[in-house]
Amino acid sequence: MPVLDLSAIAEDFNENPYPHYARLRAEGPVHRVKAADGQEVWLIVGHREARQVLTHPAVSKNWLTSGLYADRERTEASANMMRADPPDHTRLRRLVAGSFVPGRIETLRPRVQEIVDGLLDGMEALPERRADLIEAFAQPLPMTVICELLGVAEADRGAFRGWITEMVSPTGVESENAAVRAMTAYTAGLVDAKIADPGEDLLSDWVTSRGDGGDRLSRRELVAMAALMMVGGHETTVHLVSNGMRALLAHPDQLAALRADPDGLIGGAVEEILRYDGPVETATFRFAATDLEIGDTFIEAGSGILVCLAAADRDPSRFDRPDTFDIRRTGRGGHIAFGHGIHHCVAAPLGRLEGRIAIRSLVERFPDLREEPAVLAWMPGTMVRGTTRHPVCW
Repeated sequence: MPVLDLSAIAEDFNENPYPHYARLRAEGPVHRVKAADGQEVWLIVGHREARQVLTHPAVSKNWLTSGLYADRERTEASANMMRADPPDHTRLRRLVAGSFVPGRIETLRPRVQEIVDGLLDGMEALPERRADLIEAFAQPLPMTVICELLGVAEADRGAFRGWITEMVSPTGVESENAAVRAMTAYTAGLVDAKIADPGEDLLSDWVTSRGDGGDRLSRRELVAMAALMMVGGHETTVHLVSNGMRALLAHPDQLAALRADPDGLIGGAVEEILRYDGPVETATFRFAATDLEIGDTFIEAGSGILVCLAAADRDPSRFDRPDTFDIRRTGRGGHIAFGHGIHHCVAAPLGRLEGRIAIRSLVERFPDLREEPAVLAWMPGTMVRGTTRHPVCW
């Protein structure tokens, strides 16, 4: 099978990859490609095949034993739950899953609403009545929520933002490794402080909680879990909000419907945003632990695999009118924007809560919100789907 270089597929690929994924999907659900970092991997673009990979017992998440990416920094945060396989993954997830059950996440609603209202107050006070929606709203919301959950001092949040940005959209291997080292060192210090003097935050709960038979997270596991929460829970929410508003503003009939019935439609709107233009374009790398067959394609043991969530969630074999944005969408659902199987995002309830409160509050507070003409810079690579800025006015 010929190797397709994704970085050279088209000038508009980052801006609008969906037509290109559709052409690939029409040719078949599995393709051999060169990823943004130059690594040759298998790209999965079909919905059925994506779910197959995400649940396949012979597909591993443990890159530390894959033999690949030897130039990546290995720190205390490397062996986190997202990079673990059963039984290690099962144990780690069990120890933290209780923190993210919907009922517990719902108790955060008043504080999330308070943060949202404060950010919107700041936007509303701008005399020029224009702002970068990411800088003013979509970025500080999840950063504030996560930092409060983990007990990160407000003065340190700017540094965290820089590290996270470099980790999800690396400008180079060395700079990415430097960000990983810096964030890991800070997170390790935070964990040590919570071990010595637990507080009322989520990280302190993980420090003091015990599972079956007194099982607990080790210091190394606490560092890895906190770092994973920082990265995974921030960038996804930023672009859920920004991509969502971009979709709504581009479809005024859908925006009008949401404004007319926010109670009835905000839940469906967020789910359709996740399916139509979600914040994660491709899932994190997986590896074939043995020879296996996905669809009708043979994949050799040791091969890297990328599941394209964005392509799978526009698959016409799964969704009627997949390229149509419809917040009232009914029928066969099952988008995989938060993943699928044992690695389904454990913090998905938090992302949904933040997205629903943020988008609803924004469209209610600013009925005349519109995008300003601008040349947008899209996030490099195919991991995070979104732009680096989002100019709006009202």
